[in-house]
Amino acid sequence: MVRRTTVGAHYGFRDWLAQRVTAIVMALYTVLLAICLIGLPNHSLESWRALFSGGLMKFVTFLFFLALFYHAWVGIRDIWMDYVKPTSIRLALHCVTIFVLLGYAGWAAQILWRL
Repeated sequence: MVRRTTVGAHYGFRDWLAQRVTAIVMALYTVLLAICLIGLPNHSLESWRALFSGGLMKFVTFLFFLALFYHAWVGIRDIWMDYVKPTSIRLALHCVTIFVLLGYAGWAAQILWRL
């Protein structure tokens, strides 16, 4: 009979690859944002609003935030798995981390689509 643990370091290559892909997405967005900021006529609130008023920029920015939160999830989850040994505490920390990151994603969406 195979015993499956509630949490554990059995993710391997999939999460390694996910962190690399999300890092590439974040790097590309950073370059895009830098180019857009250089092209702004002035750095006023109106210029920022104009930059983020387009649906494409909002979508790309939200994609950046989703990549950031997933990247953070993989890293924090690995920290909890490596350093927190009691399974119940580790599971609780995983749940808190998930809820916080989902809350941040909702907050980012609210900010972006309120502009």
